[in-house]
Amino acid sequence: MLLLVFYVVFPNICQARSEATVKYSTIRSENPKGEKEFLILPYAFPSDSMGTTGGVGAMTKGYGQEQLLFGATIFGSEDEAAGIIAGIWDYKLPWVERFYFSFMGSLGYYPRQRAYTMIGRTGSESEAGGNDSHKEDYIEDSGQDNWFEYKLEYVLPIGSMRNKSIAEYHLKDGLLTSGATGGDFWNPLETGITVLMIRQFNRYQSYETDDEELEGTIHPIEFGILYDNTDYPTNPSKGSSQYFGITHDNGWLESEEKWTFIEFEASKYFDLGESSLARQRILSLNFWTGDSPTWEITTNSSGESLVSNNPPFLEGARLGGFYRMRAYPNNRFNDRSVIYTTAEYRYTPKWNPIADISWLHFLKMDWFQVVGFIEGGRVANEYSFSKLFSDWKVDIGIGLRAMVAGGVLRFDIATCDETTTGWVMFGHPF
Repeated sequence: MLLLVFYVVFPNICQARSEATVKYSTIRSENPKGEKEFLILPYAFPSDSMGTTGGVGAMTKGYGQEQLLFGATIFGSEDEAAGIIAGIWDYKLPWVERFYFSFMGSLGYYPRQRAYTMIGRTGSESEAGGNDSHKEDYIEDSGQDNWFEYKLEYVLPIGSMRNKSIAEYHLKDGLLTSGATGGDFWNPLETGITVLMIRQFNRYQSYETDDEELEGTIHPIEFGILYDNTDYPTNPSKGSSQYFGITHDNGWLESEEKWTFIEFEASKYFDLGESSLARQRILSLNFWTGDSPTWEITTNSSGESLVSNNPPFLEGARLGGFYRMRAYPNNRFNDRSVIYTTAEYRYTPKWNPIADISWLHFLKMDWFQVVGFIEGGRVANEYSFSKLFSDWKVDIGIGLRAMVAGGVLRFDIATCDETTTGWVMFGHPF
């Protein structure tokens, strides 16, 4: 139930790593009319950070505009966690053909928030969150986590979108049959989809320690450009994508630091064809790197090296969590610079385990995948090849994924020298 709630309420959060996204509609041969959707669904789940949690989610999609989505959920737990998340995604602005607006926000209180960081960061790599840090170097206390963001995207009139701004993909049994927007050759003027984005986001976190309440606020703006030249962004089988972004916080309002983070991500997909047992076999590669050029290390009167003008631990160069270095907890590693790469082998068998189970047909599961992956990367306190390409953290893992009503659900489990971690999420990690 929880998977379904989060799938229908938060698909755009989870379908891609970059904040800029392709605008599209999906037409399944099993539902050729593309009917409007409305859902209210209760759910419950156990959580280390919140305890046993329950709530209700709701969504509407396709009302007013075919791509427009409204969603919200409210939840609470036995450990006094409570929160609400709501948003609107991909609202096509009136009288403007190619502009799309999204908004999302959350108010929440959590009994066990974890931060791999030191208050008053020093210049040493052995500190909490650094590449050489110990896995138990973190703070964990109750507190608030409130955030909201606005996003405006513009679909450029070039490539596959020269005459329209919304792609239309046609599927049969979960695989693309027509509507591919890229994949055969690389040329932004002739193929693929290019999206410009500006996003302003805000976040407030507090940690109620025994001695004092620690808190921090950020108000950054991100500018990004995405070129997606895959055949089908939700489940690519060929082609590539590239994203370049710059995030800047000018230290306005309650923000305490001025900082900038620059990032680049690239993905490539190879279609290995069918086999006697497989409908699809894909080799997927991903690379990501970033740096904070505003990062400064100064020495105080006591001889200590202190860092200033740096992103907080939950922004910028960070590894660990749902998407990158999945064996590690969220934001386990964070520093000035980062490099990351991964390879996945996605195998879609011809066998569908629930195809003949009538009472599960409401899931609309067209296929499932078995995925093997390996990841490597590290963070460093300077953008130096000698550092970034040495002493890498590495993990390996396997995953089970399913195409459900035109979207991908995934369960990945990965292991490393510190721990083994499982994640349930939506969309491929890249």
